[in-house]
Amino acid sequence: MDKLKISACIITLNEADHIRAACESVAWADEIIVVDSGSTDATQRIAQECGARVIENAWLGFAAQKQFAVEQARHEWIFSLDADERVSPELRAEIEVLRQQPEFPADGFLIPRRAYYMGRWIRGGGWYPDRQLRLFKKSLGRWEGSYIHEGVKLGAGARVAELKGDLLHYTVRDAAEHHRMIGERYAPLAARKMFAQRRRTSPWQIATVGPATFIRNFILKGGFRDGLAGFSIATFAAHHAFLKYIQLWELQNAAHGNDTDNPNSEPERP
Repeated sequence: MDKLKISACIITLNEADHIRAACESVAWADEIIVVDSGSTDATQRIAQECGARVIENAWLGFAAQKQFAVEQARHEWIFSLDADERVSPELRAEIEVLRQQPEFPADGFLIPRRAYYMGRWIRGGGWYPDRQLRLFKKSLGRWEGSYIHEGVKLGAGARVAELKGDLLHYTVRDAAEHHRMIGERYAPLAARKMFAQRRRTSPWQIATVGPATFIRNFILKGGFRDGLAGFSIATFAAHHAFLKYIQLWELQNAAHGNDTDNPNSEPERP
């Protein structure tokens, strides 16, 4: 009996520091597809050395670019991986057991993702298990999501199961990169998404959202268990919350001429 075939899909832009390890962690797949959006470093060369089929495609946005990669796959089953992620040995073994079956028991699988941050694997702060739907049927799943937080959506009636092995996420290199990503990407995109969804905020919410987010992440979600790393995560989460709401405030004022008393602009909870 032949194993069920799987295509591993990765999108990249200047990921020379990560792409070799990412490709090696999915070397068990029947093909590796790397969709690159114009890297100026050695990303494409390294991916080719690892046996990947490299396709250059202009940047479409996270969800659309990942969906483009899926559409290039030759096989029905897709494993989607970010360049800064790795398949753990436990997850690989679990997938290999699945592949021995004549048919997978579900149409998509949620996989726990564990982040490596400040020299340690994170357990709390809402960062784990952070389950991601990454192994799925091409015919039933599609990447969706505007601005940020893209994800795979399965068709109605699709069966979803959970795997136990971790997807390992080698996240930001240092505090400076973490701060830069929040300021340059995550907060502005989150603000734009909230504004597009007709969400509005208030000075009171802006003043309280940061402290509330810190308490939720560090205390209620167990970030304290990760020591200084957990404190850093909670602090950056608070900064992100404040920044996205203050930018939402700026967007709504620009659009409504500072009419903060508009009854149709009720503030919403973060």
